Amino acid sequence: MKYYSPSETAERTGFSLDTLRYYERIGLLDSVHRASSGHRRFTDDDIGWLGTLSCLRNTGMPIVEMRRFAELCREGDHTMGERIALLEEHDARVSEEIAGMRDRQAYIRNKVKWYREVAAPAASASASV
Repeated sequence: MKYYSPSETAERTGFSLDTLRYYERIGLLDSVHRASSGHRRFTDDDIGWLGTLSCLRNTGMPIVEMRRFAELCREGDHTMGERIALLEEHDARVSEEIAGMRDRQAYIRNKVKWYREVAAPAASASASV
């Protein structure tokens, strides 16, 4: 089994060392292997799990829900339905956020169009003076 140091893990995942320690302390990372020296050693499974956590975090899932998801994963396959429900609820929130962002983007694009329409005649008038 290949092990990664905390700094290698941080580099591979994009998480800071402080975030890795925090995630371990609050239970998002469970049973991180320790070398005989006591130093943390991460596995490919840990790296994969951190990828999942990164996705959840980057899409705005609150820490409390991330912790619940982690607990459900550790409890075993009988929690699949709960995990699906949690992820579906999160997906719905992400979809709402994306729709809201698209609405705001459309507004900005309309505002740019309006300014261009106003600016073009004004620029022409200034150039001919």
